[in-house]
Amino acid sequence: MYAVKNREDNPRPPAARRRQGARHWTQAARTAATRRKLIAAASRIFARDGFEAARLEDIAASAGYTRGALYANFKDKEDIFFALLEQWIGDRVSELDGLLRKGAPNSAAKLRTLRNYYARCASDRRLVLLSLEFTLYAIRHPAAHKRLRMRKRRLRAHGAQLIHEITRPGRDASGSARRSSLPVSVRAATAALGALSNALLLEHVVDPKTMRDADVRHLLGTFFDALLSPALTSETSPKRQRLFHR
Repeated sequence: MYAVKNREDNPRPPAARRRQGARHWTQAARTAATRRKLIAAASRIFARDGFEAARLEDIAASAGYTRGALYANFKDKEDIFFALLEQWIGDRVSELDGLLRKGAPNSAAKLRTLRNYYARCASDRRLVLLSLEFTLYAIRHPAAHKRLRMRKRRLRAHGAQLIHEITRPGRDASGSARRSSLPVSVRAATAALGALSNALLLEHVVDPKTMRDADVRHLLGTFFDALLSPALTSETSPKRQRLFHR
C-alpha cells in the first residue's frame, strides 16, 4: 500500500508562505486604496450634485476608475453614502478620543472636553446637507429608511457609551459621589445633540447673518450644559458653578 501524504507532511516552504502573505497584503492594500479614492470622489460628487442626482459613472470617473471597479467595492449608491458617513464619524471619534486621552483625568474634565468639542465641531456643511438630503430620500424609501435607522444607531453607539460612562452613578477620581440625573435616556440624549447641531448649522447655511458661527457654538454649548451638566451635580456643588466655561 502506498502511504497517502498529508499536506502537513510536506509543508509549504517558509519563503513561499511569505510570498503568498505578501501578495494577500498587497491585494488588500490595493482594495483599501481603491475604496478610499472612490469614497473621496463620492464626497466631491455628492457635494456638487446632491445624493439623488449624483451618478455612479461620475463618481467612478472622478476617482479614475470604471463603473465595474466601483461595483466591485460597493453594492450601490446608498452603500457609498454609508461608507462616507462612517468615515466622517470615524474621523471625529478618533479626534475626540485623542483629546480625551490627553487631558481628561476625571468625569468633569471628560464632560468639559466633550462639550467644547461638540460646540465647535458643527462646521462641516457638506455632511449636514448630504445627511439631510439622504434622510429625506430614506423616509420615502422603506428599505433605505431601515438601513439608515440601523446604521445611525450603530454610529451613535460610541457617543452614547461615552456619555453613559461619564454620567453613570459612582464616584469620580476625587472620591466624591456622583449620581446620574439625565432627563432622558442616553440614546435620546445622543440623538438630540446631533439633531440640534444639524438644525443650527442648516440655519446658518440658509442665513449666516441671522445665525452666525458664534451663535451656533453658544447655543450648542448652552444645550449641552442644560442636558448633561446636571448629571455631575456632586462635582458642581456647593457653588453650582458651571464647569464648562474655562
